[in-house]
Parts: sequence; structure tokens; C-alpha cells
Amino acid sequence: MTGPLVSVIIPLYNSAATVAATLESVIAQTYPHLEILVVDDGSTDTGPAICRKFTDPRLHILQQANRGLAGARNTGIRRARGTYCAFLDSDDLWLPEKIERHVDHFRLRQEVGVSFSRSGFINEDGSPLGIYQMPQLNDITPELIFCRNPIGNGSAVVIRREVLEAIHFRANLYGEPEDFYFDDSFRQSEDIECWLRIALQTDWRFEGLPEALTLYRVNAGGLSANLKQQYAAWERVLTKTAIRHPGFIARWAPRARAYQLRYLARRAIRQRQPAVAVRLMHQSLASNPRILLEEPRRTLISLGAAYLLWLLPDWLYRRMESSMIRLTGSSQERRMRQDPRPGSGASGVGGAAP
Repeated sequence: MTGPLVSVIIPLYNSAATVAATLESVIAQTYPHLEILVVDDGSTDTGPAICRKFTDPRLHILQQANRGLAGARNTGIRRARGTYCAFLDSDDLWLPEKIERHVDHFRLRQEVGVSFSRSGFINEDGSPLGIYQMPQLNDITPELIFCRNPIGNGSAVVIRREVLEAIHFRANLYGEPEDFYFDDSFRQSEDIECWLRIALQTDWRFEGLPEALTLYRVNAGGLSANLKQQYAAWERVLTKTAIRHPGFIARWAPRARAYQLRYLARRAIRQRQPAVAVRLMHQSLASNPRILLEEPRRTLISLGAAYLLWLLPDWLYRRMESSMIRLTGSSQERRMRQDPRPGSGASGVGGAAP
């Protein structure tokens, strides 16, 4: 007896350097009942040709003019035949047991519509950085999604097809009416906009797995690199969501803005932009000073790192940073070993995402 079909959707845009490893990580999945939909979103490099070299019969390559990440995912969803849709960016990787773990999770938790995993960070060469995204795994509310986005990244999530159908909308953006799931008008922050719609418009639960089953590539040249554009896109999420849920936005926007600005400050630190990081941390605290009471350790570490990056010579900062990464990674690995899997009877609540 075969299990349910899982549709793996991989948007592809000029990722020739990484897409082969991404595809290999999907083909190596222990769960075999997959269709692999690579959506070539107007690539101008050799990425599509690299994909065509793979002979796995489950692989299908779809081509379209460039619509962005959300548009490529939507094209994949429209063509998907699976009970579940799994999303993987073309520079990220999965551990071999990822899909099997999520399918088991859905079987165990019929009320869960969105299953996600923790993620390990890798560098541009694919080497592990030794630190992880460690989000809360249970008791996930709309305000937690808004403020902290526990899913963390788009390659960590697997969604029941029913959930996507529950939040789809029909629009004419490209000359004819089509169904949309992610909002094509967003070129950044499309994930959080979609997760918020699911959380606010359906009764499906979000729940995470404690293992780091996704490997998320930290790439300074990726979509998230432009911090100003990323923040503007996030503010658009507020504006759009407020149309249908004004009370929710009015209540939670200041807190969410503080967390978003702190997140962007941490990205600025990783991109070695000390002045930008300090400014963003000040804006975060001004937006909602209670962030210091709610998460004092993380907030103070972020503020301290921004100032140290600004004040210290580069060699000294890098030495301190390496020591902190080793300590943090060791602590995170201990927590992941201790956290129970879903169904074990414990809550499995972890810490906040970076």
C-alpha cells in the first residue's frame, strides 16, 4: 500500500551553483511517494539545463516568465497533485528523513494543517555554521506568527493541500483569472503574509518538529539581503492584513514591528553593517520597549553585538563571534536532543526563532 503523494515545489531562478545539491537532497528522501515540480521562473543561467540532466521520473520542470518566488510557488501549487505540498528554495537542502517525518506528523495530528521543522544554517559553500533556527513548536497563535514567524523560512514547511485551498483567492494579474495562494504582488515577506492568512482565516493548527530537518543557506546576495526593501515589504503585510483584520493589526503591530526591526538588525550584523544594525536596534526599542522585558537576553545580545561590531576591530569581533556561535550551537543541539517529538505527551515548546 502506497502512502499519500507529496508535491515538492522548487522555484528556480538563477541558482545554477546550488540547484543540483537541492535536487539531490529531494531525490534522497526516505519517503518515496513524491512528485518534484521545479518551476523555472525565467532563469537566465544554466540552472534549468542542470535540472534536465536528472533522470528521476518523478521530476517535472515547468517554465514561465519571471513572476518572483510567490509566483513560482503558485504555479507549482496549481500543477500539484499531492495531498501535501512541500516547498524548497533552490539554494536550501533537506535531510533525507524530512518528508517522512512530516507525513508521519500529519497522520498523527489530524488537526495540524501546517507542519514545519527547525533549520540548521549553512554557508554559501554548504558547510554547517553550527547554529540553528529554534522556534516555538506548539501553541502557535496568529500573534506569534505575526511577531515571531516560528516557521522561520519557506523551505522548512509542509502544508496540507486542503489548507491552501481554504485561503486561495482568484485574481487577474497576468491577463487571465488564476487561483493564487501566495500573493504574487509580494517579492519579499510573501511567506508571513500567507501564514497570517492561514492563521486568521482557518482553524488549522501550526505545529513544528524538534529536529533540524532543513538546511538554510545564509547568502548575502539573496532576496533578504536588501534590508530596506525587506522592511518595506513587511509593512505592506500590515497594510494588507489590516483591511480584513483591523483589530488584530491595531493590537499587535507595535510589538510585531519591534521584533521585525530586531530581526533585521541581526541580519545587518551578519552582513557587517554596524551603523545600520545599531539604528535598527534603536528603532526596535522605540517601537515597543517591552521587548526588553519579554526577551531580555536575546534583545540585549542583539544590541550588544551591534555596538561591538561598530566599536571593535574586525579581527577581535570575529574571534568573539566565533566563540559565541560555538556556545550557542552546543546549547541548541542539547535542546533539540531533549525536546520530545509530537505525540510523546510533552509540549515540545522551544525558544524563539533568531
